[in-house]
Amino acid sequence: MVDLDGAVTGSPVNTEAIKTIRKAVAIPLQLGGGIRGLEAVEGWLSAGIDRVVLGTVAAQDPSVVKEACRQYPGRIAVGIDSRQGEVMVHGWRAGTSRTAADLAKEMEGYGVTVIILTDIIRDGVGGGINLAQAKEVAQAIKTPLIVSGGVASLADIRAVKDLAPYGVVGVITGRALYEGTLDLAEAIQAAREG
Repeated sequence: MVDLDGAVTGSPVNTEAIKTIRKAVAIPLQLGGGIRGLEAVEGWLSAGIDRVVLGTVAAQDPSVVKEACRQYPGRIAVGIDSRQGEVMVHGWRAGTSRTAADLAKEMEGYGVTVIILTDIIRDGVGGGINLAQAKEVAQAIKTPLIVSGGVASLADIRAVKDLAPYGVVGVITGRALYEGTLDLAEAIQAAREG
């Protein structure tokens, strides 16, 4: 899950909705968006979120990521939002002059569980995953990589699966599910196929 309003404001906005979802489902939940300090990390993990995603703070105050990984091993992910290779922060509104691969390498050194790479130009438009960037970042690190942005069909799921030898372990989809261009059960099956 992502608190998109929180990503823009810098602090959680949709807290009650997130807590309601947590109570309603038994599956593991990952949450990002506006989590910019250790207090917020602790609060969400205490509220039953299984893994938190740190984004803007990873680029602007990496010490928070380092300490969160130390305090909560196995429960910290880093989200890297990229526009043409540049890391974007504050809900995609500001650039950092850092590359996605460089930030991923730094975050790997802190012991994050997984890195989530989103190509924000493709996110929500269904034009396919940026496979070249995904491969580049995956090859730069040993930490598992999840890719996001652009999924529209089973072909996109299968294309991401081809990146598994490089360390890509998953793909996130949203709009394709909402719009019905991708069936979740079929996508899961495609991802599991040998």
